[in-house]
Amino acid sequence: MAFQISPGVNISEIDLTTVVPAVGTTEGAIAGVYRWGPTNEPILISSENELVSRFGEPYANTTWQNYEGWFASANFLSYSDGLYVVRVSANGATANATNFDAVYEGALGNSLKVAYCDSSTYAATVSALTITIDASSNTGVITSNTAAIEVGDVVVFTETGGNDQELRVTSLTVDGANTAVEFASKYIGTEQYADTYSYQWGHADLFDGAPAANTLHVVVVDEGGSFTGTAGTILEVYDGVSTVVGAKNSDGSTNYWENALENRSKFIRAGSAAPTGNGYQTLTAGSDGDGEETIAVGTLASGYDLFKSSEDIDVSLILEGHPRSVTLANYIIDNIVEFRKDCIALITPTLATVNTYSAQDVVDAVATMSSSSYAVVDSGYKYQYDRYADVYRWVPLNGDIAGLCARTDDIRDPWFSPAGYNRGSLKGVIKLALNPNKTQQGTLYKSYINPVIMQPGQGAVLFGDKTFQGSPSAFDRINVRRLFIVLEKTITIASRRSLFEFNDEFTRAQFRNLVEPFLRDVQGRRGIFDFRVVCDATNNTAEVIDTNRFIGDIYIKPARSINFIQLNFVSVRTGVEFNEVVGQF
Repeated sequence: MAFQISPGVNISEIDLTTVVPAVGTTEGAIAGVYRWGPTNEPILISSENELVSRFGEPYANTTWQNYEGWFASANFLSYSDGLYVVRVSANGATANATNFDAVYEGALGNSLKVAYCDSSTYAATVSALTITIDASSNTGVITSNTAAIEVGDVVVFTETGGNDQELRVTSLTVDGANTAVEFASKYIGTEQYADTYSYQWGHADLFDGAPAANTLHVVVVDEGGSFTGTAGTILEVYDGVSTVVGAKNSDGSTNYWENALENRSKFIRAGSAAPTGNGYQTLTAGSDGDGEETIAVGTLASGYDLFKSSEDIDVSLILEGHPRSVTLANYIIDNIVEFRKDCIALITPTLATVNTYSAQDVVDAVATMSSSSYAVVDSGYKYQYDRYADVYRWVPLNGDIAGLCARTDDIRDPWFSPAGYNRGSLKGVIKLALNPNKTQQGTLYKSYINPVIMQPGQGAVLFGDKTFQGSPSAFDRINVRRLFIVLEKTITIASRRSLFEFNDEFTRAQFRNLVEPFLRDVQGRRGIFDFRVVCDATNNTAEVIDTNRFIGDIYIKPARSINFIQLNFVSVRTGVEFNEVVGQF
């Protein structure tokens, strides 16, 4: 505290209640190919339904597919509720019309139609004209037409006798003063004549009235049904957006049509010029970029680069998604998880065929993969149902293995193994491309590959918990690696409180009193067997203090998961006491 110059009482508060904060450990991350949505931006998704809403459904045709990475994302979300998704794209084009563009590039935008009208074309009545309707051909001719009728408008014919007929225009052709019109349904009667007719913009029933001067009503329609599954579904409605630059709503928000669409629409943006009159514009020219099979590894790598900084985004599980190549797997390992050192990568081997391969094929596929305790490799693919296309597909297991880690965090703690019958059951597995027997499991496991097996009455189970370290140590187990990630992350955050304090016994005792209760809690929750925290004059020597450093040594005996069980059944004679033989075998 500052020295006082004159007599008085000074009050100050010193906060010594700092604790080690909890850290999130369940959020995953993936970069991949999706049909819709923002590109090169991490978006946090909490469910499969939200994945569909933000990035579109899984897709596959003869030239373009994304279902492997898509289902890896969806499968992870079946175990957890937090996944950062980055959409990458290459060579895609934006669907566009004269006055409107799709928000995101891709052929999915071609499903959109935009209807619009201004105050002059919302509705009108025209008299003293001759209208001839032919019921047999579903067509009509309006003579001396001066009204701006468009396809989609509703035309009301008033017969001399008082019979009104409402028909929606499906096509029209203007030939000089005449307009040939085709209607959605037949006009009642044979040949009808009218003195007057009126027309109404086709979406007028969505609004209370015509737009004001210098404003537009705009409606976004899923004309092709690709977004909603039902063609013609109304997606968005904009009531009276202004064509005047700088226009504001009563609450002060912008109402200029370009800004209004930019801020509010999930589907369209303003095109090159503001529309006038009324019309219906179907977006075209949108095209998808490369699919998962052909997209450049560099493009995918740029998506994963968005997860490189632990200070910018907090994740614990990096999903490979579609197994593009060993090059991509090595990039994720070397440049993301090894750089961050606070998360693990979940990798599925890149296999020549995904439905038939051997254990040795899996071993060969990862022979040039970077060794790392921050990587976990599974044994391949599962067969699951795709409800969007009503087919079965082969999908990589990395999304499920990441999901098992997240579920283990939720029901136990990160330092528990995600494998085995208690916590390692996979969801949605019809069959496995490789269901390794005991010998094949050994082939995989000695190469640090975790088998997934199917057994009668048990379903599909993760039957290994090794990291891809490549050498035996405590860190060749998933639970130990994730234990140290949690300890390092939480204690690092807590120790920031010691920055710029004095390196004296008070600060060192404060650090010990901060860390030791946290480690005792982890010990009580079965994460470690024992620990010791050394932060005193023995490691904070005069040289350390003079160089403005602070050292805390934390010794940990991690808990180990059981991988091998030996059961000895010993038969003894009736007269033998058990204490005579116990411990001899």
